[in-house]
Amino acid sequence: MQKNIRNIGILAHVDAGKTTITEQFLYLVSATRTLGNVDKGTAITDFLEVEKQRGISVRSAPVSFVWENTTINLIDTPGHVDFSAEVERVLRVLDGAILVVSAIEGVQAHTYTLWYALQNLKIPTIIFINKIDRPGADIFKVVDELNKELKANAIPVQFADNEEDINIEDLWLENSPKPEIKYLQEKYIEQLAEQDDELLDDYLNGILIDKNRIKELIQKQSFKAKMLPVLMGAAKMKLGVKELLEAIKLYIPSAKTDNSELSALVFKIEHNKKLGRLAHVRLFAGQLKNRDVVHNYSLDIDEKIARIQKVFTNKKEDVGELFAGDIGIISGMLQVRVGDILGKPEGIPKSTTLNLPLLTVQAKAINEQNYAQLAAALQELAGEDPTLDFVWLKAEKELHLKIMGAIQTEILQTILKNRFSIDAEFTEPTVVYKETPSKTGEGFVRYWMPKPCWAILKFKIEPGERGSGVIYKSEVSVNDIQKKYQNEVEKTIHKALEQGIKGWEVTDIKITLIEGEDHVAHSNPGDFIIATPMGIMRALENTGTTLLEPMLRFTISAAETDLGKITGDLTNMRAEFANPQFENERFTLSGIVPVATSLDYAIKLSALTSGKGKINYQFGEYRSCTDELGQTREYKGVNPLDESKWILHARGAYKADEWKL
Repeated sequence: MQKNIRNIGILAHVDAGKTTITEQFLYLVSATRTLGNVDKGTAITDFLEVEKQRGISVRSAPVSFVWENTTINLIDTPGHVDFSAEVERVLRVLDGAILVVSAIEGVQAHTYTLWYALQNLKIPTIIFINKIDRPGADIFKVVDELNKELKANAIPVQFADNEEDINIEDLWLENSPKPEIKYLQEKYIEQLAEQDDELLDDYLNGILIDKNRIKELIQKQSFKAKMLPVLMGAAKMKLGVKELLEAIKLYIPSAKTDNSELSALVFKIEHNKKLGRLAHVRLFAGQLKNRDVVHNYSLDIDEKIARIQKVFTNKKEDVGELFAGDIGIISGMLQVRVGDILGKPEGIPKSTTLNLPLLTVQAKAINEQNYAQLAAALQELAGEDPTLDFVWLKAEKELHLKIMGAIQTEILQTILKNRFSIDAEFTEPTVVYKETPSKTGEGFVRYWMPKPCWAILKFKIEPGERGSGVIYKSEVSVNDIQKKYQNEVEKTIHKALEQGIKGWEVTDIKITLIEGEDHVAHSNPGDFIIATPMGIMRALENTGTTLLEPMLRFTISAAETDLGKITGDLTNMRAEFANPQFENERFTLSGIVPVATSLDYAIKLSALTSGKGKINYQFGEYRSCTDELGQTREYKGVNPLDESKWILHARGAYKADEWKL
């Protein structure tokens, strides 16, 4: 049984150097004989053809190696915001993280997003300031930026001089002759003292503080995710890479071992032509062996494991078993999905959301004969990335999916070409709106013809609080509608709300089943599945709906001279913003803006400010808007309001997996 394991994610804004660091690790521990290079397309963890071509990571890539009797499962993650969903899934299985920040660009837009997620999940994190060899690099300015803008409590543990041959030293060595180090020690001891009352007392009383005591405090607070040790280097030059590897053992706690009942999380799915569906799992408790029958808690089914593997460099190797704390790959489970819990749910970390896909596109095969193959390919890709939320409208022969941004469609095109030999194109993105009831109302449905069938339902719907989602309850006695039929109503509510009367998903709604009736001879579960959408849509028709548009919270930093132009742009974009804050001839401005008006503003801001302006976006909320400012669309598929068509469709060819509105 392995006892000393670290599950580490390496995260960064795009082009900060994550994959280069991973390749240096593998080379340093002799896991590879040749150093992989991102620019040359030879990086081990950039295994997809599109990653080799574009020089960016688009999928998370786990790789395992042993360093000084410690098994390190390192997961290289995408840095581009369009592939945030990959990072979200990885965060749940980590013992710690390395957050890479460029010494030139400093804190960038995606750095904020990653940092907030790491903090939310309380993941111990090491900061690595990369590219310190570049002209203009200012290491401690970046540290100050981390502390000021992210409130990160970042403490350097190293010092690098600015000489031609860069030398990295331990910042906390006793009696350093360098005045710069003495100054920095004094500066950061004050910050450390805020975390420890005894240290604060000694500092205020002028007592000399032992540097080993400092290091122990940093380690202790790092384990609790309350402090971030900062290291530095230049990964391409191998500078600081070994020290970073050693810091993983020092500042990241080892994975906990728990030999109780199995508890595991599936964080990635990929497909193999021979082995079928491959599930990447992290074990939080128990163990797995080849041919074990495993209970999928999320699907409430049992499936048998055929094979267990781990990734060492670019090869999957059979290991036969996995123990608590480890990461591996299992095959043989035909129905397993991303996010599924295997075994017991206790001890599985909560999920977090970095970004939501707020755009929708339609995919089309350039050769119409490839339509069915394209649909099958997108189904497979959506199994690997559920945020694509793939919708196949068979009657209209339309293929819809949600995306984060334009880069994602470019990558999807390349994957479809390289992996499935399909040439595809995508329509221009449309913002994903939602709708909510405008007032309180009711919807009644009596489905009792043509017999045998019987389902009578009456729903009351009300507007919900913004962000509340869907709240459902039943006030109907089981004497009027049997429990098994009421269960079918509740299960169908979600699908009934996938399109409202304006063509968008309905949310922020309270639904109450207030009346109903079944029939002892004529009722069956399918009757209530058919009747529920009819009743819900009638209620929405009676209440009317209000469009909801997605909003982004933003922070802009730029030179004071650009303030007038930027505020003018924001006003035209229907943004709301507070008064700017000024410091060192720059301003910071925060507010909220509709997605629809701000899709390309990051590019425009860069041009306006000659690349010196910065904007950080975070999803804010959905807010009501008029139909004129938003966008309505036609109902896709058979509308339950067209009752005769709906009943014929549902009774004649209804399949649960096809009614995906």
